[in-house]
Amino acid sequence: HGPYQPHEPGYGLDQPGYSPYEDEIPDPQARMLAIKNAKAYLLKTSTRSGLNLYDHFANILTKILDEQPENTVDIIEDISKDMKWAQFQKKMDTLRDEHPILPIFEAAEKCKALFVKEAGEEEREELDEEMPSLPNVMETAFYFEQAGIGLNKDESYYIFLSLKNLINVQPVQTCRFWGKILGLEMNYIIAEVQLHEGEEEEETAEEEEGTVAEEEKEMGEGEEEGEEKEKEAEPPKSTYKPPPEIPREENGTGTNKYVYFVCNEPGKPWVKLPPVTPAQIVCARKIKKFFTGRLDAPIVSFPPFPGNEANYLRAQIARISAGTHVSPTGFYQFANEDEEEEDGDAYEENPEFEPPPVAEMVESLATWAHHVKGILKQGRCVWINPTQKSEENEEDEEEEDKEDEGEEQEEERGLPLLTLISEDEGMKNIPAWTAQASTNLIPQYSVAILQSNRWPGAYAFASGRKFDNIYFGWGHKYSPESHTPALPPPVQAEYPSGPGITETVDPTVEEEIAFKIAQEEALAGEEGEEEEVEDD
Repeated sequence: HGPYQPHEPGYGLDQPGYSPYEDEIPDPQARMLAIKNAKAYLLKTSTRSGLNLYDHFANILTKILDEQPENTVDIIEDISKDMKWAQFQKKMDTLRDEHPILPIFEAAEKCKALFVKEAGEEEREELDEEMPSLPNVMETAFYFEQAGIGLNKDESYYIFLSLKNLINVQPVQTCRFWGKILGLEMNYIIAEVQLHEGEEEEETAEEEEGTVAEEEKEMGEGEEEGEEKEKEAEPPKSTYKPPPEIPREENGTGTNKYVYFVCNEPGKPWVKLPPVTPAQIVCARKIKKFFTGRLDAPIVSFPPFPGNEANYLRAQIARISAGTHVSPTGFYQFANEDEEEEDGDAYEENPEFEPPPVAEMVESLATWAHHVKGILKQGRCVWINPTQKSEENEEDEEEEDKEDEGEEQEEERGLPLLTLISEDEGMKNIPAWTAQASTNLIPQYSVAILQSNRWPGAYAFASGRKFDNIYFGWGHKYSPESHTPALPPPVQAEYPSGPGITETVDPTVEEEIAFKIAQEEALAGEEGEEEEVEDD
């Protein structure tokens, strides 16, 4: 390298007589210029990395002085690489620095409220330490787990806590985990509840008041419309009489014996389902719809379903309960001796019941019995005559009763309560029930498991004096044939044709002329007769 030029960083350092150890500098201006040139050179930015050597050295020295590592001279290259890597690391803003929330944490946040005790709950627990209305969901889950049936332990425990919250909020007398019905968007966790008698009466009165208010409102609107129509020409009235509406069964009896609460996930609020009506059960038998998980979702089907998804869910729950809730034969007995003859639904636990061995319960279906009444074709558990009138309307409708005498329906009678499941009809070559033991390796500790083939997803277990029923499925009944929707009714027949309404053929010109001549002759004959009468 030749002598440094004035614009180069080392200019002035190669002057004769200059040494860095000398106190006196021959030319201070030249030295300051050299320092400025050297700093300017170090501050040159790299076209590849965008860094400069001056800042890089400053950062290295700062890091060394701050950390003061041992054997710095041996690791100076690594320190340099680390500083370069830190410069190229992206600086994340606050939004991107937030770590994504995993689904497991979201699920835990939803169930967090189940583990928090409310104010005054400890005092309530001291008063009701046993809480007899709270079912032991974990024990039931243990027995069903022996056959590979049920939910995982975490979800079972969440449901356990959720049922506890339901009992703390509602005046519950008895409570049971009914099961879980699957949906396309969300699922339904169902609790079977029996409220205190006073609460059911209050709810029934409120429903009746709401119905009466709606009827009065409709009557008022109908009267206003009638006054407006009186001014106009009245159209002909239809003679069609709709079939009488079949009333629903009262709360605490038949299909409305229990009250059902549902929620989509443990921790969410429980929603009470409305009572079921016979019309909803009859229509539910004719359609097959998947649940969405939204209670207010409409049911689009043919025949039209009278209600939304909440009503359809309640109808399916009633059908599944009536067909699959069983118990060991002899576990229940009628409360009264005459109850069996009267087809009542009151039964009580038999204190003298001796459970049969598991092997016998698996081999013979006669060891199981239905403890829920079956639903008739009418949609009720107890048949009612829809043509029966009240005493007030008997005098006004005597003539209608005479016309309907020949159309009276025959009384339906279903199987009595506590009927053996061995009498259930199968589906072609498929039996209605399948029984098996939970294990064949240790039979003395096995559990009897009963599975319904008519309602896939319905199970029952029995072990000694303990038994229970549960359902996990889509809420559909099995059919060996594919589901065929009901066809629409036939098209209404045309009005019967006759000479009074049939359009005639237009007459020809000759016929019109002959008709006019005949009319003129007839008029002339009438005028001649009138004149003769006047002359007489």
